[in-house]
Amino acid sequence: MPPQTDTKNQSAATMQPAGAAPVRSRYFYKILAIVYKDITAELRTKEMLSAMFVFSLLVIFIFNFTFDLRTDNAATLAPGVLWVAIAFAGMLGLGRSFIVERDRGSLEGLLLAPVDRSAIYFGKFLGNVIFISVVEVGILPLFIVFFNQPLAVVPALVGVVVLGTIGFAGVGTLFSAMVVHTRARDVLLPILLFPVVVPVLLSAVRLTAGILDALPLEDIQSWLGLLITFDVIFLAASFILFEYIVEE
Repeated sequence: MPPQTDTKNQSAATMQPAGAAPVRSRYFYKILAIVYKDITAELRTKEMLSAMFVFSLLVIFIFNFTFDLRTDNAATLAPGVLWVAIAFAGMLGLGRSFIVERDRGSLEGLLLAPVDRSAIYFGKFLGNVIFISVVEVGILPLFIVFFNQPLAVVPALVGVVVLGTIGFAGVGTLFSAMVVHTRARDVLLPILLFPVVVPVLLSAVRLTAGILDALPLEDIQSWLGLLITFDVIFLAASFILFEYIVEE
């Protein structure tokens, strides 16, 4: 009898991890399904991407031709110009993230679907990161050309842009879900979001300035640590709070 009991316990222990893997697979599949839905819907209209890209392009052009960007002050103004373009263009995308679902009447269906609310958050978050990244791919070469920056800064600059985008989109997705049911959502979102993401934007601007000034890593590693820390904090807090935010 004891050997049979041990065999049953071993069989149960062996079968438990095997059942956990499909659960995780289904969870990631649901996240990818939401991302695929958002990308497919955007590719049909291209309304959000075109608006984000045109807006960011206008920011780059206006700052480039309005200020006298001499050699001695170009490095000082360039980081701020880049992140103003990214932040305000990203705001357009974040603002439309849940508004489109509400206007189409699919937000309630999405919330009633048999999926974990965190999967909805991560699906929307990844979609926003992809849309903002597409715009960044378009404006970064223009930024390098207009502000006469060397190509050697591109790899480090891309890394900072990716980290900044993750933190910005992480908390922005949460606030977009928060204001979707309000009447003044277009005005309320930037008012609520920008004070919260100040640490991310400040760290990203400081890192960008350090990269353009060719500073050693030791001089900017504190800003890098701050940016990564706030990315983790914002993602964790948004993951926890999203379920309560979307409850009416």
